[in-house]
Amino acid sequence: MTGAARPVLVVAEHLDAAADMVVDQLNQRQIPVVRLDAADFPQQLTLTATHEAAGAGWSGMLDDGRRTVRLEDVRAVYWRRPGRSAIDAAVPEPYRTWARNQADAAMLNLLAALPGVRWINDPHRDRLAAHKPQQLLAATRCGLRVPRSLITNDPVAAAAFAKQIDGPLICKPLLGGRLDVGEERQLMVATHQVDPADFDDTIRTTAHYFQERITKAFEVRLVAVDDRVFGGTLHASSEQAAIDWRTDYEHLDYNTIDVPDDIATAVRRFLAYFGISFGSFDFAVTPEGQWVFFENNPAGTWAWVENRTGLPIAAAHADYLQGAIS
Repeated sequence: MTGAARPVLVVAEHLDAAADMVVDQLNQRQIPVVRLDAADFPQQLTLTATHEAAGAGWSGMLDDGRRTVRLEDVRAVYWRRPGRSAIDAAVPEPYRTWARNQADAAMLNLLAALPGVRWINDPHRDRLAAHKPQQLLAATRCGLRVPRSLITNDPVAAAAFAKQIDGPLICKPLLGGRLDVGEERQLMVATHQVDPADFDDTIRTTAHYFQERITKAFEVRLVAVDDRVFGGTLHASSEQAAIDWRTDYEHLDYNTIDVPDDIATAVRRFLAYFGISFGSFDFAVTPEGQWVFFENNPAGTWAWVENRTGLPIAAAHADYLQGAIS
């Protein structure tokens, strides 16, 4: 198959605005696209792959009953928060969990084994890049300023940290930010300000992630696609939005900002550090104009940034997946 006809494989949930926008961009360029959700495997999606002893790699087929894609023809994979494999409910536990893990491993690891394929992002590297403690280490090594931080389950250590900071503190989740409350409902665990006077033995119940609260003029959702960086600003007009903008969208104003060269260079180093091609970075910009790195979500949302600002983020994804970016 010629390079021009080789398809991009988009692996994402069926309802995902970012995936929709990238698929639209690829369609406009007449790049073949096959979109599927890993959650459909193995019930609605068939996978067959073979590897010959002396062969160059895996070959085979993905087939959802309407479209097929040959694994060896895939030029790039956009791995965008797909669901986990769904196993027939008739399979009893513990076999259903075992079968789900087998299916997840087959889909992910076979795609990861394809040679010469561009990824946004390789999920194996994505997983390490999502670790917040590792992110702070990488950010400082790449030249970014980060907040003073503490991870602990010791109330005495937490109190000592608060005394050292001698200013406002926030607490944020270490992993994700969603709390399953049943009936297919989830609550977001938001970043919140804490009062050291309230520290007690309940801190021992789990790990807590404390940081100094950074004084912000505004925040930036910086979206990086390979060498390209896009800065979308968020200006909060409520205290709630100022602490965690996700909790109060009604009090946010959006705009764009030119990313300073030193920040752009550090972000590119950060991507290279983890071997990923995409990141959705959160920064604060202080009243003095200093940029402070909070975290990077290697599968973070960005569709709202493009929709609010017009920044060509989907086009940058398509450029990279197509192969227009070196």
